[in-house]
Amino acid sequence: MSTTASSRLGSLSIVGAATLWGTTGTAASFFPENISPLAIGAATMVGGGILLFMLSFRAARAAFMDTSATRWLVLGALGVFVYPLAFYSSMDLAGIAVGNVVSLGTGPVFAAILERAIDHKRLSALWKITTPVALGGVVVLTLSGGHLGPTAPGSTSTGVGLGVLAGLSYALYTYCSTRVIRAGHSSGATMGAMFGVGALPLLPILLIFGAPLVQSGATVSIAVYLIVGPMFVAYILFGIGLRTTASSTATTITLLEPVVATLLAVIVVGESLAPTAWVGLVLIFVAVTVLSTASHPRKTLVSP
Repeated sequence: MSTTASSRLGSLSIVGAATLWGTTGTAASFFPENISPLAIGAATMVGGGILLFMLSFRAARAAFMDTSATRWLVLGALGVFVYPLAFYSSMDLAGIAVGNVVSLGTGPVFAAILERAIDHKRLSALWKITTPVALGGVVVLTLSGGHLGPTAPGSTSTGVGLGVLAGLSYALYTYCSTRVIRAGHSSGATMGAMFGVGALPLLPILLIFGAPLVQSGATVSIAVYLIVGPMFVAYILFGIGLRTTASSTATTITLLEPVVATLLAVIVVGESLAPTAWVGLVLIFVAVTVLSTASHPRKTLVSP
């Protein structure tokens, strides 16, 4: 396959992953109120992590035994552990649309910072302009109160803060994944090893909070969908995309997720946003979109 065709396949794979991820908030909104977002996050990552690990058991084990990749796998697993807990809690507190946009909208910013700090990639003047705009959007979201409806005092601010933490965690495991793939391991081995290790510390959280997930056939069905679709299949596609895509670019392509999530939240769930919240959403989305489309980093192809 030519470099151009491989690059196009990588981008389309990430688009497919982002579309699946965009359904998570709407699917999770159908859970009963007695199910904690911590239970949802732990269940999806534990279930998906086990599936990814079993899919490429030998290659994943070999990747973890490679000393040049181990530190990146462990560091990425930390991001895998934190991300679902922060992401689902962010959506629970700030709303599906706001939680998604903050979590995914800040991802490219953190990815660029990691590439600058570790790979010493120079930050462009455009990045230095658009980043404050994106962060300004986060501030507007916080001050606006996010989604309309009854919320506990300070819940939106806390939700936005957790969304920023999710964005950092997401950028961390994305960057670490590219480093492991760059070391010569397949995307399947990388995803399997990283998410398998990241699932382990989530097991106690699942045992503590997860019992309500099996209270009915409906809750089990929703949990199974989240594990198989937005987790297992989506991360297979994401791994394929990371073979030919830099982490900062990949995190920007996945900005399709908050677009899908926002549309589903408004159309399906009936979520309403305060007018100023829409301004914040637009500021974040425009800033990171301009930033990503202006940058086209080259990436060495890695065999699957």
